[in-house]
Amino acid sequence: MTAIDDPAGGSPAQDWSGRFPWREAGIAEQEFAPGLYVVATPLGNAADVTLRALWVLRMADCIAVEDTRTTAPLLARFGISQRLIALHQHNEAERAGVLLERLARGERVALVSDAGTPAISDPGALLVRAARAAGVRVIPVPGASSLTAALSVAGVRAGDIRFVGFAPTRTQARRRHWSAIAAADSAVVVFEAPHRIRATAAELAEALEPQRPVLVARELTKKFESLVQTTAAQLPAVIDAAPPRGEYVLVIDAVPPSAVADPAAAGAPDAPSIDPVSLRWLLALAREMPASRAAAIASKASGLPRDLLYRALGQRDGS
Repeated sequence: MTAIDDPAGGSPAQDWSGRFPWREAGIAEQEFAPGLYVVATPLGNAADVTLRALWVLRMADCIAVEDTRTTAPLLARFGISQRLIALHQHNEAERAGVLLERLARGERVALVSDAGTPAISDPGALLVRAARAAGVRVIPVPGASSLTAALSVAGVRAGDIRFVGFAPTRTQARRRHWSAIAAADSAVVVFEAPHRIRATAAELAEALEPQRPVLVARELTKKFESLVQTTAAQLPAVIDAAPPRGEYVLVIDAVPPSAVADPAAAGAPDAPSIDPVSLRWLLALAREMPASRAAAIASKASGLPRDLLYRALGQRDGS
């Protein structure tokens, strides 16, 4: 492992092509004010850590971590041995008070999660809110993020992008969740754990338009990184093709224009419309089940085209 230049002024054991990264980045000239530093750490590839993140973690008075067993080895790689304080979903409310006391004394506290950027579907948001409420300065130290990493290679066509994170666990809440995603014209980013990914894939395949593009990102930046572009209809097969490993990021793009072409817009003389009674049935069904299933049932009952009914739900959701 290549040694890094010591921000305190030591000499590097080895530099990068004769240049000194710390000095070139201007680390020594940067302000290091008291406050809470929200620091992004690598998703898996340790080389993705930023120079500024290393500097903040080395100089902080303490580091709040999601799991000491995960963060300690990363810090050890770079010779960082600051005091670690565990802050996770089960103790965040309690530990936030302890950390606020330290911040009130003018200390510099770094906050990290197991991987990526803290407080985004990870612990830390409660501490950030408490610090802001107490008048403490909160400073972002940006870096790795599975959200932006997946989006950057998805090639989404939609200008509007929604981040929904992890889905609810209750059955009815999940149905409403997927129905809202199915009816959205935007791209949507979903997080999922390995033990739930098969169920989620099956539910999305049922809820979404069959040809809706989905990028499946798994083990981002790690040895077994996998990026598969597929469709909603093929999503369960893609998930079943490999054993569940690590957390998943699903980037669901907007429905391709060819899949939602409107006969009326194309000048078809007999383009059907939805009568008020059918519309009331359609909306009632959509409150209880995914949009695609509601459209299918309403189509059988009314004789209207399924695609017309499905588009009506999407337009109503976006109105």
